[in-house]
Amino acid sequence: MKPDKDIRVLVVCGGTSTEREVSLRSGKAIFEALKRRGYRNAELFDLTDSNIAEIIRIRPDIVFLGLHGKGGEDGTIQGMLDLAGIPYTGAGVACSAVCMNKVFTKRVLRDAGLPTSPFHVMRQDECSDIEQVTRVLKERIGFPMVLKSPCQGSSIGVVMVKREEDIPAALAEVFRYGDHLLAEQFLDGTEVTLPVLGNDEPMALPIIEITSEREFYDYTAKYTSGLCHHILPARISEAEARMVAEIGRRAYRVLECRGLARVDFIIDRERGPMIIEVNTLPGMTDMSLFPDAAREVGMSYEDLVEKILEYGLEAPAELG
Repeated sequence: MKPDKDIRVLVVCGGTSTEREVSLRSGKAIFEALKRRGYRNAELFDLTDSNIAEIIRIRPDIVFLGLHGKGGEDGTIQGMLDLAGIPYTGAGVACSAVCMNKVFTKRVLRDAGLPTSPFHVMRQDECSDIEQVTRVLKERIGFPMVLKSPCQGSSIGVVMVKREEDIPAALAEVFRYGDHLLAEQFLDGTEVTLPVLGNDEPMALPIIEITSEREFYDYTAKYTSGLCHHILPARISEAEARMVAEIGRRAYRVLECRGLARVDFIIDRERGPMIIEVNTLPGMTDMSLFPDAAREVGMSYEDLVEKILEYGLEAPAELG
């Protein structure tokens, strides 16, 4: 059932993470879509480190989360809204916290028997001896490898390393964003993403193939017109498409996602579909992947926003 058009919807975006600018664009697009659909009491709220208490004072009927990154996608604002009894769109506290941390995500996926690239985790205080770090990474992961800051999004803090001599600079870049390092085996294949929509009966939207004009699909490629391409339908076999859809839906359920999420894959030439990460608040800008997939099944941007709002107003299922 479609939500009442008189409800007070607070579209919260911005925030203080490294993805602030992208979030502002997502929030503006969501807000304008709600207004076009007749939600006369929709408001746009630019979250900063000093105005979060205003959300409680406003006390909307629901918060539509257009945040990305730390403070918005990691369970913190979700916990505050839960304590205040204010409904919101997207995943709950536990799912958000796990999916924001790529190490936790990979451990849950691995324990559930879902495919993800082999990995190794190190703390910054374990990386003072570069020769030892290089030896460990070479033995555990091998070249080429991908080094990541586990709790960043939009490919921020991600470095591809092909040679031993590149490791010191890569470590310095990763540790700019936190004190943990996630090292993964490089996957050679086609990058695709599976948008999933829904609560208890999630629906997989069309798979999108992603290509980049840069070495990999980094922040610049994602948000610069002409540097990335979204290919629909993805140029993969029917068997690969079935596997991606099945694995993606299983990951969505295992991680207790709600509302929407985007499961990112690389279809490795040797190992098949491997999950890279799960985004619980995927981008909603004019260059974002989720709206592209929705349009492919006849769902306009306004339809998509209203559907996400509807899922946010549903009471979450209790864990058994």
